[in-house]
Amino acid sequence: MIDAHTYKLVMGSFPSGVTVITTLDDDGQIVGLTASAFSSLSIDPALVLFCPNYSSDSYPLLIKNKRFAIHLLSAEQQSEAYAFAKKGKDKARGIEWTLSELGNPLLGNATAIIECELWREYEGGDHAILVGAVQNLIVPQQRVEPMIYCRGKMGALPAFA
Repeated sequence: MIDAHTYKLVMGSFPSGVTVITTLDDDGQIVGLTASAFSSLSIDPALVLFCPNYSSDSYPLLIKNKRFAIHLLSAEQQSEAYAFAKKGKDKARGIEWTLSELGNPLLGNATAIIECELWREYEGGDHAILVGAVQNLIVPQQRVEPMIYCRGKMGALPAFA
């Protein structure tokens, strides 16, 4: 049996990027979740995956809508990361967003945005494994520094020489 505390400690020692995945609720308002469990999967076809907790408020809407935007957060987006990590409604209160041509809610200032349609869903313990077929890629005009998450803290990716 694996100790849950030790498991979280070990997994939290692996630095990762931070994403916010957004979609719309039935009233046309932005909903979403923060996830560090994200990865590219395939280039042909272009697929990515992320792993939301089944208990997430946004999980049912992601499945129902079958489309979403994955925001690779910049170092300046800690407030967005924390807001979408919470439970409940109105996570995005005070956060500006626009609607893309594909109908996805988009946050400003991300390192990049990946718009997807749901391709497949798999079971993964207490999390779902959602695979998105990439429909559109958005890269900002000006380069921004990415955010990383490690040992329970978020911050800027250190500069590499």
